[in-house]
Formats: sequence, structure tokens, C-alpha cells
Amino acid sequence: MASLHPFYNWTESLKEEDEKHPVLFIGHGSPMNGIEDNEFSQTWATFGKEIPKPKAVLVISAHWLTKGTHITAMPNPKTIHDFGGFPQALFDVHYPAPGSPDLAEATSKLITSTDVGLDHDWGLDHGTWTVVRHMYPNADIPVLQLSIDYGKPPQYHFDLAKQLKALRKKGVLIIGSGNMVHNLRMIAWDKMQEANYGFDWAIEMNSIFKEKIGNSDFKALIDYEKLGSAAKLAIPTPDHYYPLLYAMALQDSQDAISFFNDKMVGGSLNMTSVKWG
Repeated sequence: MASLHPFYNWTESLKEEDEKHPVLFIGHGSPMNGIEDNEFSQTWATFGKEIPKPKAVLVISAHWLTKGTHITAMPNPKTIHDFGGFPQALFDVHYPAPGSPDLAEATSKLITSTDVGLDHDWGLDHGTWTVVRHMYPNADIPVLQLSIDYGKPPQYHFDLAKQLKALRKKGVLIIGSGNMVHNLRMIAWDKMQEANYGFDWAIEMNSIFKEKIGNSDFKALIDYEKLGSAAKLAIPTPDHYYPLLYAMALQDSQDAISFFNDKMVGGSLNMTSVKWG
């Protein structure tokens, strides 16, 4: 009987917490944020100190796109350097946070809308470790990733994510890691060092996203393609947008909503991030 209830097995020794853990959507931006001491990484580090220390961290990263849904289930996930053209110092980073096979199995059983594969090959990609290493530099908290089934529509991801709500009261910090406005083909490379530089359409969409999130207008955000021409420029592909839907789906009606790192980068990228709870 016990083998049929991995969520109970994983949590039976954990007292349900009086307060739910918050949920974060983090605009992770350039991989260089993983090693730079800047306003974005400093905010991540501050959150690591201010949020009650979680029992584990579960990240939905824009950089793990799969057929079907999978969760990392190895005891020691590798650090993945899934980028090119950056300084060697970035490739030298190893973030040795443990995994949690038990939590992976428990999470897979919470999701009943589809079968969730237990993955032993992936690891922690830069959508995860560049952020989490600033939050928890001692790498002493288990970190897992849940993949994005890239063949499914927005509503599917939102509905799947809602099934993870029980984790919030069991000490798990859930993070969606992507960018709401993410059009690398239109980046103004000559403006990368200019503070808060954004194209008009990117600034417009940043404002629209914040307004819809603040009003918990889930339908508009799920049907983002109906938000006009600016939305098509902001989200040419949905990989970096889907993590927002995962985080947003975990909101409770009593959660306070706050924004941070609300800045534009290079014209067509925003770092705007959200905390629920």
C-alpha cells in the first residue's frame, strides 16, 4: 500500500506548514546573470534569505522542452551548460545541489492528467541553476526540474500546473523560469548596457502582462495570442512564456501579488518577475 502513495511517503515526516510557500516566476535573462553580481542576481539572493528555507525547489524552466512531461529523478543532477559563446568562467560553474528521487516520484503521482516520466538524464539547465545558485549558494537544498511538453497548448500547461498546489504547503518552492517578453531576434545589441531600454511594443506588453497578472486575468494570459500584434512580437515562440503559466496556475485567491526586477534589456527582453504569496 505504501508504494502506491509516494506523496505520503515523502511528506509523512514533514509537518504541514501554517504558511504556504510563495510561488515565483523569474525572468532569468542572459546566462551571464548566473555569475554576475548585478541588480537581478542581487534580488534573487535577497529572496533566498527572505523566503522561509524550503525543503526542496521545483523549477519549470524554459530550456527543458520535451515530448510528454518528465521530472528529474536522479540523486545528483548534473549542471548543464546549454549555451555557447560565453566566457569560460560561465562554463566552469558547477552547482552541486542534490536531487530527490522520492519527491520526483511523489510529484509524478500528484499529476493525474498525464503520465509523468522519471528522468535520469537531464539535470539542471541554465534556466534553473543561474537563478537558484544565487538564492541558495550552499547548494544544500534538493533541486528538481519539471519539463514542458512543447506540443501542448497553453491551457494544458495551466491545468497541469494546478495539480501541484499541494506542494506549496509541504515546503516546496516552485519557480517558473523564463521571460514574458523574449524576442532574441530583435535584440538591440548596441543597447544592452543601456539601463531599462525597451522598444515601444515591448514596454506596452510588459505593462499589459503586469495588469493582467495583477488582476488574475488567467483567461487573457492563457489566450495571449489574442492580445494583439505586440504580443506576437513579445512571444514569437512560447518556450519562455509557458513557465509563467505554470507559476500563475498555483496562485490562491488570498496570495498577495508583487513584481520585481521590472526592467527591460536590449529592447526586446524583459526581466519582469512575479511573486505570489
